[in-house]
Amino acid sequence: MDYYKASMEMHRKHRGKLEVGVKVSVASKDDLSTAYTPGVAQPCVEISEHPEAAYSLTIKANTVAVVSDGSAVLGLGIIGGRACLPVMEGKAVLFKEFGGVDAFPICLDTQDTDEIVETVKRIAPTFGGINLEDISAPRCFEVERRLKEELDIPVFHDDQHGTAVVVSAAVINAFKVLGKPLCEVSAVINGAGAAGTAVLKMLRNLGVYDVVVCDSKGIISKDRLAELGAGKMDILELSNKDNLAGDLADAVRGRNLFIGVSVPKVLTPEMVESMGEGAVIFAMSNPEPEIMPDLARKAGASIVGTGRSDFPNQINNVLVFPGIFKGALAARATDITEDMKVAAAYALAGLVPDSELSADCVLPPAFKPGVAEAIAMAVAKAWKASL
Repeated sequence: MDYYKASMEMHRKHRGKLEVGVKVSVASKDDLSTAYTPGVAQPCVEISEHPEAAYSLTIKANTVAVVSDGSAVLGLGIIGGRACLPVMEGKAVLFKEFGGVDAFPICLDTQDTDEIVETVKRIAPTFGGINLEDISAPRCFEVERRLKEELDIPVFHDDQHGTAVVVSAAVINAFKVLGKPLCEVSAVINGAGAAGTAVLKMLRNLGVYDVVVCDSKGIISKDRLAELGAGKMDILELSNKDNLAGDLADAVRGRNLFIGVSVPKVLTPEMVESMGEGAVIFAMSNPEPEIMPDLARKAGASIVGTGRSDFPNQINNVLVFPGIFKGALAARATDITEDMKVAAAYALAGLVPDSELSADCVLPPAFKPGVAEAIAMAVAKAWKASL
């Protein structure tokens, strides 16, 4: 099937993928006077006097803003707010279809950090949560940090944390299949942007401390201090405990986990052959991974996953973000914490029964019933435990 052609036809036919639905009837004068004036004044007064009433009297409790500046969309580069609208509409569809969460795309005509933060702050009263999407690094780190500090609703950059949670669930189950404790895993992350940084932090949350991170120039090490920006200095503080230096080939040698959030074809069969016994390869560059699964397996990899649906072990954020927001909204959380993300990862991993767990099945399929509900319960429980 030509998905590009089919997508163009679908979008043109429907003029996008979203519409506004109405929950109440407006079929009579009384209906109109209740839904709008004069009756609507009373809920306004109630919220003015008791701001928390917005959660019981309006759409706020179950509505998320999907916010993007169009600076890092599908590998297309900086395409801007208007051009990224189809993706953000799609994200809103996934929120609704997979998690029952109402979401609306907010596509901004700026890549200025201050302007993004200010705009989101001004629209926040309408929403119960903010999902940041396709904002390039390092801008995304500052935008998220400031919004988390200044808003009293959950703020979540899915490219970072959704990726990290679903990868973590795959790691949990992969090494369960191999019978290896996570504390004994040695990992390489190729890609030092938003996703790679978040994956590094989540691996540490799982107890995987022996991690080396590579960017396009090789291993991030103390030998490169003069050229490292603030983001990569943060990575260095959490990785490369033995101060390894060199390129990707040097990084993977003898290690048993490769996580790719980078570019196609950078991991060669020879590199896989050099890895430790029982190597796990999660190559998530899309649409073409860092190494094709058949090549990785032929070179000795035990478990291989990609971001694609046409191979086993698809690592897809749609397994995670609807449930995380569903749980955070249900618990009236004001933040999405590290404990909530860890809880989500273990909940997702637990959705693959031991009887089904195998080298070709370390994650549930995207359409497995109950995924969002299970993650939501775990996330809500983790938030309540933190209070």
